[in-house]
Amino acid sequence: MPIAQLISPQALEQRRSQPGLVILDCRFALEDPDYGQRSYAEGHIAGASFADLERDLSGSVTKGVTGRHPLPEPGALIERFKAWGIDNDSDVVLYDDGPGAYAARAWWLLVWLGKRDGVYILDGGLKAWHAAGLPLSLDPPQNHRGNFSGAPDASLLLSAQALQQCLGQSEMTLLDARALPRFKGEVEPIDPVAGHIPGAQCAAFTDNLGADGRFLPADQLKQRFAEKLGERSPTELVAYCGSGVTACHNLFALCLAGYPLGKLYAGSWSEWINDPQRGVATGE
Repeated sequence: MPIAQLISPQALEQRRSQPGLVILDCRFALEDPDYGQRSYAEGHIAGASFADLERDLSGSVTKGVTGRHPLPEPGALIERFKAWGIDNDSDVVLYDDGPGAYAARAWWLLVWLGKRDGVYILDGGLKAWHAAGLPLSLDPPQNHRGNFSGAPDASLLLSAQALQQCLGQSEMTLLDARALPRFKGEVEPIDPVAGHIPGAQCAAFTDNLGADGRFLPADQLKQRFAEKLGERSPTELVAYCGSGVTACHNLFALCLAGYPLGKLYAGSWSEWINDPQRGVATGE
């Protein structure tokens, strides 16, 4: 079974009441941290539990040390997954408003803890769900306690120190998921330093999507990333972004395209700039 899988609104509606299916609502807004919880309370896909980016899918921020969304402590995350009813053999469907960035963060965390099959992102998110004319619910989920027993896979991560040592090595492909103006350092609406990690290429996560907000076909995604990789091996690919969230969207899209799962620099730009000794580049 592929590690990255999509599910359509219609297919989810057909499967929604099947035993063993867990649905997580991952809606979030950086500019309004309570948006996701508020939106969930106003209506969600029936049976879904709410997974908050900052309270559930991230760890504690240490100012001047971590990035804005450090990885959660594995034991605490496993407990959250159990509380949402996830078993080792559950099928899990993740959704957000549509682009899939927050859903992809939850996908990557499950993969990191060892769940490599039966994890889906709702293609097009709630926007596509609404477009299909499907209903929302106000009812809380009826969860049993799951038996999920994961363990973190350190091979999927690259630390800031390790990345610093790799800079300049010709075999590494470093992809930045932020929009081009932020990559180039022309604007920086969130972090105190503008620019990108030296040697990185801009691979805006939004370019994984078509005009309809759904993921591009696998062959188009393959062409997109083949241009970024050139002659380099995909096994040496590292993804980052502003805080380790939208980079997961690129990692998911790479897997959709048939590439192996790359590494995540989870601290990303917001951690990188905490140390003035680390290089900063601007422009293309």
